[in-house]
Amino acid sequence: MPDAHPPVNRIVVGMRVGLQFVFLALLVFAVVMTTVSGLPHAALVIFFGIVIAATYLAAMFVHGFAAVRLHPSWRSVWVLALTLEWAVLVWLTPHAAYLVFPIFFLQLELLRPPLGALSVWLSAGWAVAALGVVGGWSLGGVIGPLIGAAVAVLLGKAYSALRAEAAEHERLYTELSGTQQRLAAVERDAGVAEERARVARDLHDTVAQNLSSIVMLLTAAEREGDGSGTVRLARQTASETLAETRALIGALTPPLLDEHTLGGALRRLAANAWRAPGLEVEIRVADSLELSMTLQTALLRIAQGAMANVLLHADASLAWIEITRDERTVRMVIGDDGVGMDPDAIDTIPATRQGGFGIRATRERVGQLGGVLRIDSAPGAGTVLIVEVPA
Repeated sequence: MPDAHPPVNRIVVGMRVGLQFVFLALLVFAVVMTTVSGLPHAALVIFFGIVIAATYLAAMFVHGFAAVRLHPSWRSVWVLALTLEWAVLVWLTPHAAYLVFPIFFLQLELLRPPLGALSVWLSAGWAVAALGVVGGWSLGGVIGPLIGAAVAVLLGKAYSALRAEAAEHERLYTELSGTQQRLAAVERDAGVAEERARVARDLHDTVAQNLSSIVMLLTAAEREGDGSGTVRLARQTASETLAETRALIGALTPPLLDEHTLGGALRRLAANAWRAPGLEVEIRVADSLELSMTLQTALLRIAQGAMANVLLHADASLAWIEITRDERTVRMVIGDDGVGMDPDAIDTIPATRQGGFGIRATRERVGQLGGVLRIDSAPGAGTVLIVEVPA
């Protein structure tokens, strides 16, 4: 199943979550260190620490858990209030100076570009002043916040570019998913249209042609008056037409492959649709055979077409279907011990005969799968149809 969000978006979300944990961890560190070190105003530090945590967590709850998108103006008010609370806290304890770094990133993300950068430098200046007045002036106390502000501004620009890339990536991802769904629908519609066209051709080449022959034969019988021979021929043609029609109906309504394996579907056909007096049908297909649904459907159709020829023309006592596969190739063998045929004459079989359109349809299917079809047969020696397609 595809990911709900593209990878770049996960990076942005991870950075945001990490920033929240860093802010809360540094806040706890400032309060604990002030209390443990015995610095003055410990009670006020604890109080403002609680106020800052409440302000921060309230916004996280509204945005995350309540799923309320704050208006940009309210987000600006929130980050400015958080900055003012931190300004008081850093004046009370120098340990709160570390909080200026996550605040830098909040200001750059939630405030408009000019105001965000200005707030970063003002906060850095306030941190320098607070550290100098409260804890004494030092080179590290001056350079540290200023360097942190410069790094934050540079990282903020990189983060903005990454966030824009994430938004574009997600837009393209959504568009691609929609395109894939539309393409799949078009392919399904094309497959249905192709199958309907094939069935229409088959019906035209068999049922319509044979029924036309029946009409002409019966018309001739009526004109002859005593047309017992003609009537008998008409009845024989009608029987063949009925068998071909049943075969086509069976091809249109195969056992559902989502309820049976390919081997199970073939065995079910052998036990029902392919039952004939004096004919034994063996299915040599493992139920553990794993093939794509498209390939299973194609092989099932090929087997149905070949077995229709066996039932109508082979006069066989034994027929078998065997399917095997290796890493690259799927091989299906359909054979019988019937009357056989002349391989050189296969292409000359009229399309109006079951064997004619059946072999042509099989070749079309195998060609669409990128495979090859071989037919080994001889008069009186049975017929073996071999299909090899890429796995």
